Amino acid sequence: MVTSKLAEPTLLSDQVYFTLREAVVNGELPAGYRLRVRDIAEQVGTSVLPVREAIRRLEEAGLAERVPHKGAVVKGLTLAELIHVYDVRRLLEIEAAQLGAQRITPDDCEKMQAEYDLMRAAIDEGRVVAYLDHDEAMLTILYAAAANPVLLQTIRTLWIHCRAYKIVGANGTLDTAVDDSLWRYQRDLVAAASKNDVAAAAAVNDASLVDATDRIKALLAAQTTAL
Repeated sequence: MVTSKLAEPTLLSDQVYFTLREAVVNGELPAGYRLRVRDIAEQVGTSVLPVREAIRRLEEAGLAERVPHKGAVVKGLTLAELIHVYDVRRLLEIEAAQLGAQRITPDDCEKMQAEYDLMRAAIDEGRVVAYLDHDEAMLTILYAAAANPVLLQTIRTLWIHCRAYKIVGANGTLDTAVDDSLWRYQRDLVAAASKNDVAAAAAVNDASLVDATDRIKALLAAQTTAL
């Protein structure tokens, strides 16, 4: 169910788009969910025109797709897309980690540590969306230190695009009590940043994204087998 509380942007179509996008990336609207224009318009309290525009923008962002006899639905998860998206993330985020580790300040390292602590608390409490939010906030601090806003914005767009994959990976890993892969790499990344260790930061990011790809790939395969 789409939340009825609209976000802050001024234009009505922007409000509807950001509301729907948040519901998709946070898992409130799962893969395959039918985006019925009139139903959504009634839920958010608008006419159908802003909803149609918002759904079109979701399709452009790769978060929705057209399915015969169903119309627009929240995009499903595929192994091919997972590999493609995470390959691009590795290219960009290794570079961002290197540049950020070189330039980051002690004050920003403290902010990274604070986000890491909040992330660990979210893991302990099983709050997957909060875990992902704090993980991305921690990485944003490091990547922003690279002083390349285009690089940072491109990475954040990819995060939105692959949030559903991240949710699958985090949920599946939380079920394994002995698995430390949700926090071990972030701990090591904070340590590398604090030492301005460019090589270590790049290596940690590379290992983290390879591990995430493998874990999510296995979980998707298990889900497919179970169907």
